[in-house]
Amino acid sequence: MLRRHRHAARLTLEQLAEASGVSARTLSDMERGRSKGPQHRTVTALADALGLADADRRQLIELAREGRLRDHWNRPTGLCELPRSVDDFTGRSPELAWIDELLHAGDAGVGLITGSAGLGKTTLTVRAAHALRPGFPGGVYFLDLFGMSAQPLPVNEALSLLLRALGSTEQQIPPDVAGRASLYRSLLRERRALIVLDNAASEEQVRPLLPGGGAGKALVTSRRLLAGLEGVRRLGLGPLPPMEATELLTGILKERGASDDDPALWQLAQLCGGLPLALRIAGNRLVSRPGWNAADLAARLTNEERRLDQLSAGDLKIATAFGLSYEQLAGSTRRVFRRLALVPGRTFDAALAAVAGGMPTEGAWDALDELVDLGLLQDSASGRYRFHDLVRLFARDRLRAEESAAEREAVTLTVTEWLLRTATSAGWWFGLGSGRRDHDRAGPSTAEEADRWLRVNVDNWLGALRQVASRGGHAAVIDFAMSVVHFSDRWMHAVHWSDVYTLGVEAAAALGDLSRQAAQLNALAWVQLTSGGDMEAALRHTAQAMELAVRAGSTEEIASAHHFAAGALRRLGRLDEAIEAQSQAAELFKADGDIDAYSHCLGSLGSCHRDAGHYEQALEQYHRLWDLVNDDASGLAPSTVAFSRPVALARIGECLGLLGQRSEAISKLSEAIGLLEQAQLPAVQAGALETLAALLAEEGRPGESRQAYARAAEVYEVTGDADASSRCRDLANAAS
Repeated sequence: MLRRHRHAARLTLEQLAEASGVSARTLSDMERGRSKGPQHRTVTALADALGLADADRRQLIELAREGRLRDHWNRPTGLCELPRSVDDFTGRSPELAWIDELLHAGDAGVGLITGSAGLGKTTLTVRAAHALRPGFPGGVYFLDLFGMSAQPLPVNEALSLLLRALGSTEQQIPPDVAGRASLYRSLLRERRALIVLDNAASEEQVRPLLPGGGAGKALVTSRRLLAGLEGVRRLGLGPLPPMEATELLTGILKERGASDDDPALWQLAQLCGGLPLALRIAGNRLVSRPGWNAADLAARLTNEERRLDQLSAGDLKIATAFGLSYEQLAGSTRRVFRRLALVPGRTFDAALAAVAGGMPTEGAWDALDELVDLGLLQDSASGRYRFHDLVRLFARDRLRAEESAAEREAVTLTVTEWLLRTATSAGWWFGLGSGRRDHDRAGPSTAEEADRWLRVNVDNWLGALRQVASRGGHAAVIDFAMSVVHFSDRWMHAVHWSDVYTLGVEAAAALGDLSRQAAQLNALAWVQLTSGGDMEAALRHTAQAMELAVRAGSTEEIASAHHFAAGALRRLGRLDEAIEAQSQAAELFKADGDIDAYSHCLGSLGSCHRDAGHYEQALEQYHRLWDLVNDDASGLAPSTVAFSRPVALARIGECLGLLGQRSEAISKLSEAIGLLEQAQLPAVQAGALETLAALLAEEGRPGESRQAYARAAEVYEVTGDADASSRCRDLANAAS
């Protein structure tokens, strides 16, 4: 009938296709009887293009409807049926909303959902597909592509299954992949159907299975990122937040009758790392064992050595899920993956991965990319990588199973020695005297690189330091602790310096090195001072350091003990004693030719006088420091100049304010604040901002005062001083 009407209208297939908007291929299939039940809107478009009168129009539309009914009842049933959705599905509201929006967008046809094993990609997608089924009258179909198996589903078989599910007979299915893909796309163009392609192996497998535009839509899940797929919307799935993870456990356990404490469920959710598969296994274990409670299972999971074994319920095993991804890796990548479990710290970079894997950095990049692609590692924009906690345990299990104890010990030694050697080399960039000779070691090539490396890799080198100390590597420990003494001034509010210098004290004592032991005790006193900790403890440290330094004949450490004792005495309000101790330290350092330490004493002596209300004397000391740091012939180390210049300027501004010279004080403080930010000295910067804000208020400049208080609150928050941050925020609001 269609051919007869087309001939009567004297139109070619191509002309009718252009007039109706229906493809020539679809028209040809209809005229040759391959498509006996075209969609209603397709037929109405043809009737409009042919200009059919009422009777002819009704007849053509009715024939198409009858064809669709015959096609429906003759179509094979049960093919590509959507799996059931679990009743206790929990959370993922943003992800479900994303899928809903995607599939209702006119220009979007394919959503790709990726993530590591156990994140619930399939469960989420099936849940969404069931919810969206009413919006897809052409059907919702599900196909497992077996992407993690040794033999993923071949494309030609996948197309055959999908075409049969869509109603094509065996005789209608072309023999070749290209023909099948073309027929598949043509069916989906006119049919509002949703295809769920689960567990995809590669771009090559998925690409022929995607709709080519039109009414059909598709959702794809994969452990791989499938970065080569074009024209798809991407959703990276992560672990469930703690609250949703706990809710999922509660939902699984609701029918078992036993009551479980909320804290125990919360702990269990944390031990499962928010991984839905792990939570499902834990919940199923409890459901199948009424005599257990959540606290019992949480106690078992607390033991890392047994955690993966405990996360097993029937044929559900978390280790099996990870193992499928592991088996996809190349041999060299497996080795890197296993050995990264030995790296101390939660994150690492390609350089450290190369050391662990025993390969060039370029090879490590490739291995890390493969691990990220399969969801076995998580990456970030900063070039850092990390394990999920359970994946780390799996990597450690693989390491124990596949490498000997001797091999594991050798890798551990290589990694920790490299970390500590690199950290020591970085630390000496800020050291004085003989330390500068250590710049020829492997490590950062500039002070800026050294600063960044020490900050970014802190968890790694701190973990390495502890491991080396536990093995009795006293010389390496004390070398590192001595190398970072001056760097710690640049990062004074980091929380780990107490651990570093405590290990340094123990290492020096084990070596019988009295001078270095005194140095580390002085450093511990410095930690108490900079953290606002126990000033009496600081005095005990300096007293011990003084005794050891006198026995060792170390003028440097005697002077340092006076210097840090003065700081503690000042904070205890014993200002006369503090001024005396700081004056002794300044004299000793100057006589010993240690101009850098002498400059620090000048600044500290100014602070003692300031606290005692001797503002003129304080200003005099700060000016002496200012003149020293601006004297090119002073012999000060560049790092000392960079640290002391903005501090001195800020202190001068504070003293001028205390002396009532507000205009000049505001000028000095404004200049100092910019320099302090450049030098990354947030604690001093915050104090200077607060002082500036108060002076601006006194000068009748409320707008500027409010901005300075608000900025001070932000910087105090960075340093971890919540009380000061809250105080400045309140003052900023009051100035509004």
